[in-house]
Amino acid sequence: MTSILIESQYMPPVAYFSAIAKAEKVCLESYEHFEKQSYRNRCRILTSTKVLDLSVPVHHQGKKIPIQKVMIDYQQKWQSHHWRSIETAYKNSPFFDFYSGKIKAVIFSNISTLFELNCQLLTLCLEYLQIDTPIVKTDTYKKQYEDVTDLRSAIHPKKGEPMSWFVPKEYIQTFGNNFVVNLSVLDLLFNEGPSAATVVNESFR
Repeated sequence: MTSILIESQYMPPVAYFSAIAKAEKVCLESYEHFEKQSYRNRCRILTSTKVLDLSVPVHHQGKKIPIQKVMIDYQQKWQSHHWRSIETAYKNSPFFDFYSGKIKAVIFSNISTLFELNCQLLTLCLEYLQIDTPIVKTDTYKKQYEDVTDLRSAIHPKKGEPMSWFVPKEYIQTFGNNFVVNLSVLDLLFNEGPSAATVVNESFR
């Protein structure tokens, strides 16, 4: 891929970073309307019993709201729930202690908008994965772009697999005997540590 256009996601799955790592430039969609039931405000982790969806509650009231203006609903105690779930799932993983501190700090920093929360977590994860692809935010909304591979909503919990560029490389996960594809990047980082960058790069077709 050369330049890609992709939306912000909450602690995105591995395919998201695989696409970014192989792109020459990333345009981060900053003016779309918020889409419910997508990875924009949710991620998936692996617990001892199941794959668990963690969703950031937002104020949207069924209206079309630009992504930068979507406010996080702090009346719901989502931070404690998310972190308790993440800690329970991964506290015994090899690299949990190495990465968890900064991630927890961002989650509990009471950022007002979903977009900013996603951007701060994205920056941190790109650093951990040693991905230095240039990322620029779009300055307007366009339905169609030229000379850019449009991946908006291409990575979506309802679409499943496969994605044309993504060939998941298996790694050892904390639970289960069968590998679960395309979980949140947290699963990869906590289990593989510095080797996570290799997994991301080798998962690109």
